[in-house]
Amino acid sequence: MTRRPALLLALLLLAGAAPQHRHAAAPAPVPLADTVRVAMLTDAGEIDLDLDGRHAPLTTANFLRYVDLHRFDGASFYRVMKLDWGVQPNGLIQGGLSGDPRKVLPPVAHEPTSQTGILNTAGAISMARFAPGSATADFSILLSDQPGLDADPTATDPDRRAGFAAFGHVVAGMDVVRAIFALPRSPTRGEGVMKGQMLSDPVRILSVRRIALAAAPAPVAPVAPDKPSAAAPPPG
Repeated sequence: MTRRPALLLALLLLAGAAPQHRHAAAPAPVPLADTVRVAMLTDAGEIDLDLDGRHAPLTTANFLRYVDLHRFDGASFYRVMKLDWGVQPNGLIQGGLSGDPRKVLPPVAHEPTSQTGILNTAGAISMARFAPGSATADFSILLSDQPGLDADPTATDPDRRAGFAAFGHVVAGMDVVRAIFALPRSPTRGEGVMKGQMLSDPVRILSVRRIALAAAPAPVAPVAPDKPSAAAPPPG
């Protein structure tokens, strides 16, 4: 099995338990800006992310529903996938609600990278899912570039064609991401390809909140140089 199909096989199981959303309450509309910054406070430290509401509005709004309803409070980073090829550290950390039926909302429509232009690069946050269009409240943060997770419109396999929906990137706290990535994993926890990828002690997500972006400084109008008065007498 080549690296890309193997990676996709592993990541198709990223969403945790099957989502139970039939009885979830309808979320309130979420105001959406071009860029929304959120602070994710964990037991390991803070991770700040800029979410791209301009290019991935559906995925960003979906994430913000959980933020605004405080449903990520008490969630966790529970999985670390390490890849033994490429530039190290290579892989991702995964967190979210693991399909908790008390908190999961209806799934979001899939926004492929071929549509959004937001690629699965180092520091990107990307939705976990089963089939395309099944993502709810689990996500991954990438330690390295993962082009194999981007949509491939020429692929015959529907999962490879869809890829995974990246929708923002870390702007502060990659040291925290790397610290979580380095934590011990249980050799027995997890099923199938995820066996051995579960953290021995999951990292608790204490809160995820919107934070204000610093306002850009107002432009300063150029000042024209002084000109000599036309009525000034000639020197003499």
